[in-house]
Amino acid sequence: MFGKVLVGVDGRSSGRDAIALARRLVDRDGELTLAHIHGSELMPSSSFGIEQREHSQRLLEEERKIAGCTARLESRSASSVGRGLHELAEEAGADLLVVGSCSRGFVGRVFVGNAARGSLVGAPCAVATAPLGYAERPSEIVAVGVGYDGSSESEAALAAGRVLAGAWGAKLRALQVVSISSFAYPGYVPPEIGESIDAMLSDAQERLDALEGVEGRAVYGLAGEELVEFGRQVDLLVVGSRGYGPVSRLILGSTAEYLQRNAPCPLLVLSRTALARNAAPAPSTHQDFAPPQPVLGAEVAPQPAAESIAAP
Repeated sequence: MFGKVLVGVDGRSSGRDAIALARRLVDRDGELTLAHIHGSELMPSSSFGIEQREHSQRLLEEERKIAGCTARLESRSASSVGRGLHELAEEAGADLLVVGSCSRGFVGRVFVGNAARGSLVGAPCAVATAPLGYAERPSEIVAVGVGYDGSSESEAALAAGRVLAGAWGAKLRALQVVSISSFAYPGYVPPEIGESIDAMLSDAQERLDALEGVEGRAVYGLAGEELVEFGRQVDLLVVGSRGYGPVSRLILGSTAEYLQRNAPCPLLVLSRTALARNAAPAPSTHQDFAPPQPVLGAEVAPQPAAESIAAP
């Protein structure tokens, strides 16, 4: 699915988690690039700057050797990790940026720290986040989950999910979370609101049942919490971002941001640039995986917008 994949590494286990996930998502004929950002931007010609560049190059070569993969290496000096990765992604025309989780998180769960979050907000492409410890416990992807609500963003996320699920021979599951504005005070829910919830759930389930080849389920609750629970039942969670900002940038909405700190499985957030693509080659997986080459999107019919939230 992704032809040019950029991976942020820093010599820690989280970077190796990101490499392991990137190898699952890069196209079989795609280009994988390992990138390390260092802080010698203000003193590039000083002994400190020269030492930083040399250290960065050694780190990248060591990480490539440990991963045992074929990859380009990019060392960049920048005032922040986010800025450096954004610049490299734009220059290379990357369609996916992959990062690891913060070491303060729990093993097996996505947790993006403040430094890595700067790599995500405003990214010029889709972003995937590997949970802590992913490289040590790789597992076959048997179920791909999609946050769905009938919006154009979720339709494109569903199309991407179809490609990935088809490539890996995995099940495709979708979850739609319906909710009502919080005008009902805690402890008091008028009867008509309860009836509205039932009607919304019924409508949402009908839309999901109409999706060919998808195991769909509609639930009532808070989008972030329900999608985190859904993430425990799948091996990759795909969502579209509805955050507002420049069209070519990924701006995280509240639900996507919540998932960046709590998802219990690898998380793929598609930017509006990624969502606009209507076709792409299938992903490649290393080791024993040899996926076919389906084309994204043709069989997904547009659905009417629902009164619900999947991944704002």
